Amino acid sequence: MDKRYQVFVSSTYEDLREERQEVMHALLELDCIPSGMELFPAADEDQWTLIQKVISECDYYLLISGGRYGSIGSSGLSYTEMEYRYALEIGKPIIGFLHKDPAQLSVARCEQTDEGKKKLLELRDLVQKKMCKFWTSPSELGSVVSRSLVRLIKTTPTTGWIRANQAIDSVAAIEILKLKKTIEDLQSQLQKARLTGPQGSEQLAQENDTVSIDFKFDTRDSNRDSWGWDYEINITWNEIFYDIGPLMLNEASDSQVLAGLNRTVRERSRTKRSLDKSLKGHTALSSTFEISEHDFQTIKIQLIALGLISKSEKPRSVKDSRAFWTLTPYGDQVLTKLRAIRKGIDLVVPEPTEDAAESE
Repeated sequence: MDKRYQVFVSSTYEDLREERQEVMHALLELDCIPSGMELFPAADEDQWTLIQKVISECDYYLLISGGRYGSIGSSGLSYTEMEYRYALEIGKPIIGFLHKDPAQLSVARCEQTDEGKKKLLELRDLVQKKMCKFWTSPSELGSVVSRSLVRLIKTTPTTGWIRANQAIDSVAAIEILKLKKTIEDLQSQLQKARLTGPQGSEQLAQENDTVSIDFKFDTRDSNRDSWGWDYEINITWNEIFYDIGPLMLNEASDSQVLAGLNRTVRERSRTKRSLDKSLKGHTALSSTFEISEHDFQTIKIQLIALGLISKSEKPRSVKDSRAFWTLTPYGDQVLTKLRAIRKGIDLVVPEPTEDAAESE
């Protein structure tokens, strides 16, 4: 009979939101039923009793560990470690997924105290005594979970759940229908998450909020003498994404994104430079416009935090160590809204002009 397996996913939560989303997606693609404490409403029984009950009812148990140990229970252990030890105790089939190098994670995603760091290392040592895999990115984690669980199901088959039309009695049929509804709800939530900004991003500067960008460029005066200028421009995040977003419709390297931002500050500073009396009689060398490295990195990080771009996971040669960037599904949606032409509006392409700063 066609079985579906219920899988308990245990991890810290706030620091592994994206990773949990990838794991949930992988489980749904395998027709498994994900379970985790964030999926269940509050109950009359105490929290730890509920956790034990859910773990006992699941077919498999997965532990995901990053840089956080987790909130501490009354036993002095984190709930994550308590869940893992309970799954071991009752003989539940287990796979642990540990971040390959937690030291590379941001400070906000790591333990801040020496005691927390010590407990995390002890948990990692415990997990590595059983079946264990390593990961470095959310997408890699999703792939590793998918492959590992398929193998575990083959080597350690469990009871599982069957479809309603294959059920022997009506009680089993009702339970299957409930679980099917849970899967449909989770799939809907996953699709919604892929088309909206990350949780908390509404607190970040975006859209028509402005940011100041520092850049440099060279000019020649009427005597053909060379000058170097340090300049700045205030520009909105929508204008930035409008200009460089199309570069990442497929993917773009760091150098291509930087070149796009250099063109942005050159074009969008034309008016300001044309009104600058100190530039009167000067002709800018268009190939010299260059934003500061600090602002370049800040812009990338902000676009990542807003959920608009992500590092490309396309396979490439071992020798190619360059970083490549691509739009997220949400970023693609935002860019389409920014650049798609509305009905009844003509596309006007301005003729190039030479202001106090443009030639060569």
